[in-house]
Amino acid sequence: MSERSNIRDVAAKAGVAVKTVSRVLNGHPYVSAETRERVEMAMRELDFRPSIAARILSGAKSNQIALIYDNHSPYYMFQIQKGCWDRCHEEGIRLLAQPVDVSDPRVGEEVRGLISETHVDGIVLSSPVTDCEPVLRTLDALDIPFVRISPGTNRSLTSSVFMDDTQAADDMTTHLINLGHRRIGFIKGHPNHMASDDRLFGYRRALDRAGIAFEPALVCEGEFDFDSGVRGGMALLDLKVPPTAIFAANDDMAAGVLALAHDRNLDLPGDLSVAGFDDTTLARTVWPPLTTIHQPMAELARTATDILITGGDITHRRLPHALVERASVAPPNRIVS
Repeated sequence: MSERSNIRDVAAKAGVAVKTVSRVLNGHPYVSAETRERVEMAMRELDFRPSIAARILSGAKSNQIALIYDNHSPYYMFQIQKGCWDRCHEEGIRLLAQPVDVSDPRVGEEVRGLISETHVDGIVLSSPVTDCEPVLRTLDALDIPFVRISPGTNRSLTSSVFMDDTQAADDMTTHLINLGHRRIGFIKGHPNHMASDDRLFGYRRALDRAGIAFEPALVCEGEFDFDSGVRGGMALLDLKVPPTAIFAANDDMAAGVLALAHDRNLDLPGDLSVAGFDDTTLARTVWPPLTTIHQPMAELARTATDILITGGDITHRRLPHALVERASVAPPNRIVS
C-alpha cells in the first residue's frame, strides 16, 4: 500500500474537517482566506497531490473505477478482479469490470462510451488491452487517469505494474534443462498479448545458453485457453521425435496438454513432463499438479489500483515471480538428443 499522504492527513495537520479540505481542493467560495492558507500550507508540507480518492471525497466524482480486460482465462481474470476489488473496497470505491475485444475496430469507441455513461474516475487496463492503441488514444484524449498491468510497449507512457515474463520463462526452461530434458516443446500464448512474445524469447534464450539448437517445429501457436493447449500438445506429440517436456505459456494450455496425455495413456511425468505459467487455482487441481511460474496476479492488480487511487507522478513497479515445483515435471525416462 502506498505511503503517500492522503486527504485525512491534510485535514489533521491543518486542524480542519476533511470536508473543509475538499472545499479547498474544489475552489469552494465559502472558505475563509485564513483556513484556505492553513490547508494549502499543510498540503505543501505533506507533499500532498490530489488523488482519485480525494476527488471522490469532494463529491465531484462518481466513486467508481473500471477494470477493462480481454482475457480468455477465467482463472487469471478472477485473480485480477480480486486484486482490484480488494484495494477498491478499502477506499469504499466501486469497481466496474468491463470485457472488450481488442480486435474489434470499434473498441476505442466502446471504451469512450463506457466512460461517458458511467463517469468513472479512472481506469485499470489488463493485458492485452494494456497495449491496445485505440484504447490508449481514447483514454489520452479524454485525459482520464489510467494504469496499465503488464504493458509490453511504451512503458514510459503511463504508470504501470509488471513482472519479468522473459526471465520467468527462461527460469522454467532452464529448470527443465537442468532435469535432463533436451527436447522441450513450447506452446505460445495468444498473439494479441505482448507477454506471449516475451515468454517465447525467454524459452529461446535458455535453450541458447545451454547450447541447445532452437527447432521451430517444437513451438506451437496457442490462445491461452484449454483447447489450444490440446491442439498444441497434439501437434508436438505427433512429431516423429516428440518432446520429453512441454512448457505451455499459461496453466489453461498446460491443462489441455495434460488431458491429451491422459487420453493417450502416457505416464506423467515419466513419459512427458508438463509445465505451465501463472499458478492459477487450476494448477493445483489438475493431475498431476502443475509445475508452473507463480505470477502475482492479484498483487499486480492491487498495486495498479493503488497507483491509480493515490495518484501522483508516473511510476513503474516490477513484482517478483517464482518457480513452483509440483508433480507434473521430472527427469525424462528417455534420452533424446
